[in-house]
Amino acid sequence: MYQDLKGKVAIITGGASGIGKAIALRLADEGVNIVLNYRSRSDEAKALIEVIKDKKVDAIMVQADTTNKNDFENLINETINHFGAFHILVNNAGIQSDIVSHEMSIEDFDKVINVNLRGTFIGCQLALKHFMDRKFKGNIINVSSVHEIIPWPHYTHYSASKGAVKLMTQSLALEYARVQIRINNIAPGSVNTPINAENFKTAQDKKDADLFVPMGYVAEPEEIASVAAFLASKESKYITGQTIVADGGLSLYPSHRNFEYDELLESFTDEI
Repeated sequence: MYQDLKGKVAIITGGASGIGKAIALRLADEGVNIVLNYRSRSDEAKALIEVIKDKKVDAIMVQADTTNKNDFENLINETINHFGAFHILVNNAGIQSDIVSHEMSIEDFDKVINVNLRGTFIGCQLALKHFMDRKFKGNIINVSSVHEIIPWPHYTHYSASKGAVKLMTQSLALEYARVQIRINNIAPGSVNTPINAENFKTAQDKKDADLFVPMGYVAEPEEIASVAAFLASKESKYITGQTIVADGGLSLYPSHRNFEYDELLESFTDEI
């Protein structure tokens, strides 16, 4: 669909499964050569590399912990050693965990912030240096979440990290707009990925999740990948610093209220 993408090189972090995998496959379909980053899913990454190569593009896999700057620098260096340069970075690596906020450890908080925010910043910074050094009109796509908009009980650390990614994306986009390095953000809603598998354990769980979305269904990763392909292409060349919310309408109404404390309300008092 996007002829200008043919022959480009894209780095995709957290690319072995879920949304990252779908983005890798879609960009490969567009003729993009792929650098697939993974942290621990080596078998899945190897299998995906073979599928991507069958699409007649080149692909390599590079293990890296994206929260570690040395690891991320090695990922960039491996890319340059193999391809000479890269044109697109997709910061997709992310984690979440369900923890009641007043019981959350600082270690739990830091872990999510480090992966979702610190790792994304490291990637942006290294990609920007590469683009500036080579005078490329490069392209960075950050994968955030609908929870950069919607508060989410038990996921305070996650929502905080994604809200920060939104403002970081806007700030960087403004800083580098004059040299036409574009930096945008995708905010997916509920998506059928391994990270959300716990929410879809049974057929009833999946039905409930579908009904929670105004459009009536949980997205497949490919529906998010189509947004990434658009943002990577010249069809979106006048778009920077924006978040495209792909959520089936989830952010249009505040149904994420936490009901678990309702039964405790009568026992609470404003007296100490």
